[in-house]
Amino acid sequence: MSLEEKIIKINIEDEMKSAYIDYSMSVIVSRALPDVRDGLKPVHRRVLYGMNELGLTANKSHKKSARIVGEVLGKYHPHGDSSVYYTMVRMAQDWSLRYPLVDGQGNYGSVDGDSPAAMRYTEARMERIAEEILKDLDKETVDLLPNFDESLTEPSVLPTRLPNLLLNGASGIAVGMATNMPPHNLTDTVNAICTYIDDNEVSIDTLIDIIKAPDFPTGGTIYGYAGVREAFETGRGRVVVRATTEVETTSSGREKLIVTEIPYLVNKADLIKKIAELVNDKKIEGISNINDESDRNGMRIVIDLKRDAVANIVLNKLYKYTAMQSTFSVNNIALVNGRPSMLNLKDLIKHFVDHRHDVVTRRTQYELRQAEEKAHILEGLIIASDNIDEVIQIIRSSKSRDEARQRLIERFELSEIQAKAIVEMRLGQLTGLEQDKLRAEYADLQKLIAHLKDILSDITLRMQIIKDELIEIRDKYGDERRTKIEYAAEEFNPEDFYADDEMVITISHEGYIKRTPLTEYKSQHRGGVGAKGAATKDEDFVEHMIMATMHNTLLLFTEKGQCFWLKVYEIPEGSKNSKGRAIQNLLNLSSDNKVKAYINVKTLNDEEYINNNYIMLCTKKGIVKKTALEAYSRPRVNGVNAVTIREGDQLLEARLTNGQNDILMAVRSGKAIRFHEEKVRPMGRTATGVRGITLASEKDEVVGMVCIKDNENILVVSENGYGKRSDVDDYRLTNRGGKGVKTINITEKTGELIAMLSVTDEHDLMIITRSGITIRMAVADLRVMGRATQGVKLINLSEKSGTIAAVAKVTTEDVEDQDSSLEDKSSDAETDNIE
Repeated sequence: MSLEEKIIKINIEDEMKSAYIDYSMSVIVSRALPDVRDGLKPVHRRVLYGMNELGLTANKSHKKSARIVGEVLGKYHPHGDSSVYYTMVRMAQDWSLRYPLVDGQGNYGSVDGDSPAAMRYTEARMERIAEEILKDLDKETVDLLPNFDESLTEPSVLPTRLPNLLLNGASGIAVGMATNMPPHNLTDTVNAICTYIDDNEVSIDTLIDIIKAPDFPTGGTIYGYAGVREAFETGRGRVVVRATTEVETTSSGREKLIVTEIPYLVNKADLIKKIAELVNDKKIEGISNINDESDRNGMRIVIDLKRDAVANIVLNKLYKYTAMQSTFSVNNIALVNGRPSMLNLKDLIKHFVDHRHDVVTRRTQYELRQAEEKAHILEGLIIASDNIDEVIQIIRSSKSRDEARQRLIERFELSEIQAKAIVEMRLGQLTGLEQDKLRAEYADLQKLIAHLKDILSDITLRMQIIKDELIEIRDKYGDERRTKIEYAAEEFNPEDFYADDEMVITISHEGYIKRTPLTEYKSQHRGGVGAKGAATKDEDFVEHMIMATMHNTLLLFTEKGQCFWLKVYEIPEGSKNSKGRAIQNLLNLSSDNKVKAYINVKTLNDEEYINNNYIMLCTKKGIVKKTALEAYSRPRVNGVNAVTIREGDQLLEARLTNGQNDILMAVRSGKAIRFHEEKVRPMGRTATGVRGITLASEKDEVVGMVCIKDNENILVVSENGYGKRSDVDDYRLTNRGGKGVKTINITEKTGELIAMLSVTDEHDLMIITRSGITIRMAVADLRVMGRATQGVKLINLSEKSGTIAAVAKVTTEDVEDQDSSLEDKSSDAETDNIE
């Protein structure tokens, strides 16, 4: 045959297509994807089977890893030795597997990414829990396939009692697909499977209520539940995991972050290196030092903070820029009958239960066959014992064993197996006691056979056996969850946990915030000395006073024109005399930004409400701007820009309007202007605004802005405690941008104007001084005066109490009875701020 005749010409496109399909199927079926039944890839299965063949159970001594790798390579897995060794190493790492299957001895690497020692140095044996995966393997429970050279057989799947795919998860990249399955808690998983066994029609929601979420070996906190639910329901989802941290305070008062758990599959050394790089690049401020103090007792990463750093801000930046917050992308693809399939939670449980049912059925069939074979032999032995003299005579008179067996078969109608057992019977079995034992053993076997036949004929019994074995596994190996769950705000309604009580919210000049029940404040008559309202530092004073209910949303506007959202129930509660908490711990505020104004909003979910209401902003330099409330209806953690502030200006005030209000603005020099808000067209959030009032001088500035409503008067207060009420009609309606008219007669005695409010007789005044002294009085006690008068003294100010810091209004009826219910009562407050 010539050389030309040996060459077969084929189309290269067809050959590549065929070869690539063969390669793809090999990778998918025999390498990268786990089997849904035992949750193992071929290499994992072969490692465990090889260790089992070597007798490396948990009660035996360890053997060299090289010995195990050689066994697996030579008999079952003809690939590189590193693939087998590193598979075994990962099965021994308690930070890689939720329930490790290999008990390693020696250097098996670390969570810092350190490589394990060479296999000639390390030793291994199976963990006790791994024996549950191989249990009943010798009872023909699974099919055995030829190995690569067909000299041996290996199991196609293991008869695991553990739902290993759910417990330890799996990851792998095949061709055109990948799998990434998270681990789960054994106790929860077994409970869910038992629930499914009791009711095959159980809903996924019920199963989710039992398993709750993945349970990672490194702990951490699952942040938000939407991705978890989606993964359970569809087989695909994104689970956000955060590191577990604590805040410690040193004796010197400095804070430090302690990281005790990190997200799954995060390299601790790389994480620390990344944090250090971000600190050096000044992308994260406030960290002075990082130290890894982890030891055999657990993980401990210490992040020292600078004296002026706020722990919550630093922590949020770490979550944003580093792997202290990471995402586990769930992709539940596994082999079902040799085909890759996307599986939800119920599918995973169903396929495991089906596998266990198949194993229990095959095991029972094997045990029944063994029992029947033994009972058959016992029947022959009992016949022989009943006719012992004749049996002995037949055996003694026979020339050979074969002849003796043949004669016994013919005489007593025995089978070949029975006759062989009689011929091989020991003389000791001829005693009376041994004969009784034979009959007792035979009776027990008959009971066992009847029981095994009942199992095979009744699926309920088989399912009960599966359930009982799972409960035994749970009681033996079950443990507590390691990964905590932090449900995000969209997953439940926190308002359900708080009564809609009325609160006084105070924010101090230095940025401390608290909420206090309105009932803690008591009414006093005009001219009183007041009561201590808040414990503040000597240089601090309460600057904002806000009346709200627990279910309201607070929109906080900063001097730089940013807007932040805060639910009232999220504000820490404090007594009237307490200091409160730094607002930076609640909002992501920069150190040079302060809250200057607020809006108390009932809801942001009502479309009609947010589209028909507006936010009116004003700055110290007299600029005003109107924006629809809808633009502020989507809260963001880092806030949004509410207005573009010009250089040298600051945001001063914010008011909620309905589009039909008159706006009144007052300046420190004692003048005020009134114009209809239609004079200010609606603008976007980032616009600068238009001029509202012209200032008298460069030193002059706006001190307040109100939206006028029906039956309201204008109340003005000067910094030395003088105030008065004036009729709204005293202020003529003009265009925006004018200089305004006199609203109070400013003298050295009164001091400059510091506050302007719209009030009615139903309101009380709450006045607070720079030292924190508060006084409450009825507005009805103040008579209406002309807008150009000086007013009357509202509070007796001493040198200790200083000048007035803020003025707010509350509804009189709210304090009629301190013990009465606050239902169906409304409160309103407007706070005027000073510098």
